[in-house]
Amino acid sequence: MGSPVDTIFALSSGSPPAGVAVIRLSGPKACEALQKLTLKALPAPRVASLRRVFSQSGFLLDEVLVLLFRAPHSFTGEDIVELHSHGSRAVVSALLGELESMDGLRMAEAGEFSRRSFEHGRLDLVEVEGLAELISAETEMQRRLAVEQSFGGQSEIYNAWARRLTHARAMIEAELDFADEDDVPGSVAEQIVDEIVTLHRALKEHVSAAGAGEIIRDGYKVAIVGPPNAGKSSLLNALADRDVAIVTEVAGTTRDVISVDLDLEGFLVKLYDTAGLRESMDVVEQEGIRRARKLIEQADLVLFLQEIGSSTDQPFSAEGREIVRVGSKSDLRGASTEFDLCISVNSNLGISDLRRLILERVKAVWAGSAVPTRKRQLDLLQQASNFIEEALKANVLELRAEYLRVAANSLGRITGAVDVEDLLDVIFSQFCIGK
Repeated sequence: MGSPVDTIFALSSGSPPAGVAVIRLSGPKACEALQKLTLKALPAPRVASLRRVFSQSGFLLDEVLVLLFRAPHSFTGEDIVELHSHGSRAVVSALLGELESMDGLRMAEAGEFSRRSFEHGRLDLVEVEGLAELISAETEMQRRLAVEQSFGGQSEIYNAWARRLTHARAMIEAELDFADEDDVPGSVAEQIVDEIVTLHRALKEHVSAAGAGEIIRDGYKVAIVGPPNAGKSSLLNALADRDVAIVTEVAGTTRDVISVDLDLEGFLVKLYDTAGLRESMDVVEQEGIRRARKLIEQADLVLFLQEIGSSTDQPFSAEGREIVRVGSKSDLRGASTEFDLCISVNSNLGISDLRRLILERVKAVWAGSAVPTRKRQLDLLQQASNFIEEALKANVLELRAEYLRVAANSLGRITGAVDVEDLLDVIFSQFCIGK
């Protein structure tokens, strides 16, 4: 990462060619660079201005819309200039070349605008991670989850918990340090136990919801498994509404895991077609079956597909996974109560019901609230939960206060907040000590 005093620039919009390209500059020389390009005085902040931009040798490069954001009221907290130019490769290349030739300017490194925003207090770490999720969001639910993070909703939960822990610790330290003062109530430490228990319960529920965040971000995994020739590949194609997998009458056609992504009402669902489960002497097919069994262990939902009326000498089970037993070829075999659902790909019978069943399962995963989506967040939340649990077990007040301190630190590290504790401020405001 370069020096924070450098002025950085980069193409912030998509790769050319495009109708419009947005080139962003941030840093102490952003305004100076704009004046050199336009040969005019600076425009008013936050007002779009049409300007011609020129090379240092005087050639007209393009006519662009210019936006100026003055520090600290900008994304990075520094002076920011945006050039909205025509989006051809030639124009973008010429503008970037001119900026690169100016003293004190350099091309931004990956994520450097967001890093400066964090360093200047415009975003915290959770908001930065949420912004990355928002940019990469492909489904409506991914967008909604990212919005919870990138606009401070999730950070406020952690900050509120940290404040409550700091308050609880302040009450304990007040009892320890100012027990002789008349305006410090007795046994304060015992009075706050219920509050800590309530907070701990909320934190544990939040941690337990982390799986929902992973599913929304990475997709709800549905494995289609079963014996050969049960119609697994045909079902994959029917649910995807296009030909993804090869379908033949030859048993063992599918020898590897084939996947397709679906967007079901804003939820990302990843469907997997697998090799037929059976005993085989074929080395390649054996590997496909091994991969199928490994996928079953990772799936959120397992669709066990079997032809209605057929028998199998290999009873199927998937410990810890929800299994929906699906009977295939119902147009030829008729329905059967042995299965949770009967379908026919050829007649399109039951396909919409199966799609609805999958959607019901994935909808039940996430209630729309803020949940942790990164391992970093989850690890620190788990640390905080463990420290609070130790605080509740502690019989010595000093030890309890210390566990609450490190728990609050763990929460503060999630957002990147500086570990500054204003315990005396809390004590003074609550108990009027030293009056």
